[in-house]
Amino acid sequence: MAFWHRITRTAALIGGTMLVSGCFFQPGTFDATMHVMADGRFSFSYEGEIVMSGMEDMVAMAEQAGGEDLPDPCYDEETFEERDCTEAELADRAAQEERDKAMMAAMFGGVDVSDPEAAAQLAQTIERQAGWDRVEYVDKGVFSVSFSLTSRMGHDFDFPTLEGVPVGNSFVAARLRDANRLRIEAKGFSAQQAANPFSAMMMGMASSMAQAGAEDETSRNQDEAPAQFAHPMRGTFRLITDARILANNTDEGPSDTPEGQVLEWAIDADTAAPPTALLELNP
Repeated sequence: MAFWHRITRTAALIGGTMLVSGCFFQPGTFDATMHVMADGRFSFSYEGEIVMSGMEDMVAMAEQAGGEDLPDPCYDEETFEERDCTEAELADRAAQEERDKAMMAAMFGGVDVSDPEAAAQLAQTIERQAGWDRVEYVDKGVFSVSFSLTSRMGHDFDFPTLEGVPVGNSFVAARLRDANRLRIEAKGFSAQQAANPFSAMMMGMASSMAQAGAEDETSRNQDEAPAQFAHPMRGTFRLITDARILANNTDEGPSDTPEGQVLEWAIDADTAAPPTALLELNP
């Protein structure tokens, strides 16, 4: 059966939910630093990889499809036997596939996820946003980025935010509270957040596709799926501040430096709790 018909018809069942929650991003290898001053000034930098997981999975599925492009059969409504499709049925199917492709593209900023050139165009679009100093598409949903932004904490802050792409999860979020308190939480730097639910759905779709082929090929694809879709998360997140630290979940607490107190978290696939800190500002 045609690649897009196999993928987008299944994706249509989950597309509504994904469009609401947005695309799923996760860190790859990275180094991230947030400076927060007691007077409300802050800066944030991120150097390394960002993985657009749905894109990675879709490209892997495209490779798994192996270029097969056979038409889906139609069935007799009474006997359920295969029959030739009518011109009207073929036209309806083509129109539905186009709608499904458009829906999938909406999840990925208008990008056809199986087209590497479109992904490179997405990188150029992101790079035009303030703060994105470098955005380069590497392969299979992996972007190499350099981000830096300086502002004042008169508003909440989330990273990343991407124009035209509904981001369903933040790596780092800063939330202002009453009494000049600021909560910083990096849910994206934890194993629980990095466990990509979209990957699981895509892997299920890949298994369904494989079952249409030979039984031994199905088994091989299922056995290799976890390794095929995996992308490691490893990096460091540090918070530097001269504000009063009310709470944090580092192992060793803050260390004093000429720039201020430093909280540091080493992040990998086994990091269970997201880095968290509560500061008291004095703007």
